[in-house]
Amino acid sequence: MLGYRLQKRDEPWSWGAPVIVVGALILSFGVSALLLEMQGKSAVEGLYVLWQGSFGASWALEDALLKAIPIFLCALGVATAFRMQVWNIGAEGQFALGAIGATWAALNFPDLPGFLLMPLMFFSAAVFGALWAYIPAILRLKLQVNEIISTLMLNYIAILLLEYLVFGAWKDPASFGFPVTPEFTPAAIIGQIGETRLHWGFAVCVGSGIAMWAFMRFTRLGYEIKVAGEGIKVAMYSRLPYGMLTIFVMAVSGALAGWAGCIETSATVNRLQPSIMVGYGYTAIVVAWLARLHPLYIGIAAYLLAALRVGVENMQLELQIPAAFGSIMEGLILMSVLAGQMLVTYKIVKKK
Repeated sequence: MLGYRLQKRDEPWSWGAPVIVVGALILSFGVSALLLEMQGKSAVEGLYVLWQGSFGASWALEDALLKAIPIFLCALGVATAFRMQVWNIGAEGQFALGAIGATWAALNFPDLPGFLLMPLMFFSAAVFGALWAYIPAILRLKLQVNEIISTLMLNYIAILLLEYLVFGAWKDPASFGFPVTPEFTPAAIIGQIGETRLHWGFAVCVGSGIAMWAFMRFTRLGYEIKVAGEGIKVAMYSRLPYGMLTIFVMAVSGALAGWAGCIETSATVNRLQPSIMVGYGYTAIVVAWLARLHPLYIGIAAYLLAALRVGVENMQLELQIPAAFGSIMEGLILMSVLAGQMLVTYKIVKKK
């Protein structure tokens, strides 16, 4: 009786990764088209509206870039931890703590000039995000607590803490009951680039990506992180400080997500409010895996996923589809890519 089995390749499939990504996208969009038909919508029209909302106009390109900025920083941080096989699922919570840290600085030092206040906001956001990531790192090292569970649970605590502050101590008395903080002073707001809607947070992304690429490629500490990513036994055999490296990558991961929260709070809404929590930290996990943890590819994947979000929002307006449709597409892409990764190392062969 004939069947099929997986057989390990003698060498990894060298050009399999791009084939798998393209195949995953085709499969995901095919299933999405089927879902549109099931809702009584034209799949062709739906995908055309998606394309127009993602790439078909200048406003769509700008919106995608604006959404890609926090996604990129969160994904860059997540990828740093993933290189050591430390599974940080807490970028969403670290994003929230970064927003809280930046708001703390903006509200407590409103009279500082911009060249002092803005660095203070970024520093506070990085410290708050890093400390939030430090908690699951210590729990993993000292108590053997699975960081997937601890980082995920801390997301909910962080979001509730943000809501506690905007509904309570930091609530703007002039907000007519809405849960928002007072608006930031001009010195605490990240400015726009020229006449576009794109802000200088984009420059922070570019600088962070280049710095992280150079750090991982050319520094001894970056090399040690790569070696420790092969496993704790390899790190111990190589006499590497595995505990210190774990804390370091988690702190960097949290700090970058914290910067994302700072930029979103300062540049986009100019104050702290619950509406900034739209799942950028979770999307960052999809981006990091799609990009295979490489900073350049993270930038490309972040923009494409952000464009997908903008396109789906356009579909909601034009075709009246549910808001969850975008999350379904993201999930389909991630699952397809992860399932296809197996084919890089294994191949399907017939068996008797």
